Amino acid sequence: MRSEEKKAAVAAYKERKTAAGIYLLRCEPSGQRWVGRATDLGSIENRLRFTLRHRSHTHRGLQAAWDAHGPEAFRLEELERLDEESLAYVRDRLLKERFGHWLAKLGAEAI
Repeated sequence: MRSEEKKAAVAAYKERKTAAGIYLLRCEPSGQRWVGRATDLGSIENRLRFTLRHRSHTHRGLQAAWDAHGPEAFRLEELERLDEESLAYVRDRLLKERFGHWLAKLGAEAI
C-alpha cells in the first residue's frame, strides 16, 4: 500500500461514525449469557474474540466457557443502539443506565 493510500485509509477510519450500545454474548451449548456495553458496537465482537482467543479476558466465567466450548459456540447480538448524536457525557450516562436495564431484564452476567 502506498503512503498516500495508507494515510487516506487511516483518515477514513478516524472519521467513521461509531455507534454505542448494549450487546448480549451467548454461549449456545451452556445457555450462559453476558451483557456488555460498548462505545463502538462495530468493533466489540473482534475485541472480545481477540481477548478470549489469547486467554486474556478478565471475566473468568466467560473465559472458562470459551475454553470449554470454543469460538463457534458464541453468538453476539446487538440489544440496543444509542443515538449517535449524543454528547460523550450523555452517552456514557445513558450506556450505564441501559446496561443496568438489560442486566436486570435478562438476568445475565455483566462483562
